[in-house]
Amino acid sequence: MAEDLRFELAILATVQGFYQKLMGEALGGPVPVPNGLDEDALRHSESELPNTLSRMYRWLHLLDMAITPAMLRQALTPDTDSEVAEALLRYFVRRREATDVNRDKTDLIATFLYRHPRVPGQWEQSGYGLDGALPLSPFEIALIEILADTDVPSLPEEHVQLLRRFDPLREEVARFRDFNALIDSGIVGRVRELKQWLDSSFYHPGVLATVAAYNFTFGKKFDELFAKALSEIKQFGQALEEMGGTILTTVDGVEVTVEHVAAIEQNQMLRADYGSTLEKFRRVSKLKKELDRRPPIRRPLMTPASGPARAGAGTGAAAPKAAKLAAAKAPAAAPAVFQPPAVTAQQISVEEAKLRRVEESIRVFVRVADPKYRQVVPMRFFNLTLTPAEADAYSAAYLDEKSLRADVARMLIRLVSTAARISTELEELKRSQKMSSVWKLHADSVVVLLDMASTATEEAGSVGNLAAQGGAGVAGRAIHESVERLRGRSDIAVKTLANVS
Repeated sequence: MAEDLRFELAILATVQGFYQKLMGEALGGPVPVPNGLDEDALRHSESELPNTLSRMYRWLHLLDMAITPAMLRQALTPDTDSEVAEALLRYFVRRREATDVNRDKTDLIATFLYRHPRVPGQWEQSGYGLDGALPLSPFEIALIEILADTDVPSLPEEHVQLLRRFDPLREEVARFRDFNALIDSGIVGRVRELKQWLDSSFYHPGVLATVAAYNFTFGKKFDELFAKALSEIKQFGQALEEMGGTILTTVDGVEVTVEHVAAIEQNQMLRADYGSTLEKFRRVSKLKKELDRRPPIRRPLMTPASGPARAGAGTGAAAPKAAKLAAAKAPAAAPAVFQPPAVTAQQISVEEAKLRRVEESIRVFVRVADPKYRQVVPMRFFNLTLTPAEADAYSAAYLDEKSLRADVARMLIRLVSTAARISTELEELKRSQKMSSVWKLHADSVVVLLDMASTATEEAGSVGNLAAQGGAGVAGRAIHESVERLRGRSDIAVKTLANVS
């Protein structure tokens, strides 16, 4: 129990750090932290964990009231650490408030994680549904792992049917070739209403994965068509200005001048929340319609990307490179000294629950995937490759039997899932060395997993001997191969802990 509370507090501390920075930038100065919730106090709050957690939730709830979805969207940039985004997602899913604001924030955080995978292209693979079953996407598997310590809502059948409507909507989005047609279709309002109908099920990993994939498709198409429309409007304005004109047209009874068009900031509008700026996008659409009715203006040939526009683009492209170069030259933060703790029954119980969730997620993928691809399971940080025997074990229908073949299958599943959990925690360990509290939790998990791997290896030896004595030599060799792979992962884990110590 204490381990769970420490992990929850570490997540909230990460959210607090992000919120403090965001509010500090908005207010132009640091925001004071309540007594007992600063970084130093949190490290020494072991005896008052429940009380500290309660106070932290109240403090974050207060900060939440001052932070809009648009502020959060602008704060989440490609340079944002995915650990921060994952902590924010855990926080909002645990709260599960039935408000549009909480849902919108959860929506954009999940979409951010989909847009910025840790490994480029890792969401592009997909499973295959059999007998009408919904395939489990790689992104949904990642969300299941991220939210493994969070109670997520169940998904009733009527909400499963609502999810099926997103694929046709994605196809509809792909067919748009004009910004005006996209705005006039009303698809933004239809999708927003659909998200509201999902109610509390919105926080289910399957829903978040489906919605994030749709948002990615829609956002990409929206940005493309808006940029094209705005470019044409600005070109019209520049041509009119060169001929001495100042007024382009009238929209909703208001004259639109060359200065108005020049002041439209594409990036600023696209970074804002679609819902809150939809009226602005509609006015741009109306302006485009009005200009489309005009005959084209003949103007001297010129290069649209010349002059200040090209210089501005160069500056924007150079900024991320400069930031990356500075980060590369900056000294790395020293990791906390690792002291292997004694493994407790509570820690093993917590890890057993995580292993069961990993086993289930792999089992679902293997069962619904095309037989040609089922041996490569997309995990959160890596692709898990299964042997034919391991894939057969995960798809076996006899796991509940009291038989030798069931014992072999269950043993293979345990060996693979343990190796997968060790790999995940090692990756988490590498990525969290700058956050000592989170790093310590992952290091402790690795120690627990190594203890469980040792136990699993011993049990596998007994099952393998029984299989060999029973004439199932193939099964015995399959277990031996899986044991060797687990030993390999365990050796790497031991060396990693020794190095960071």
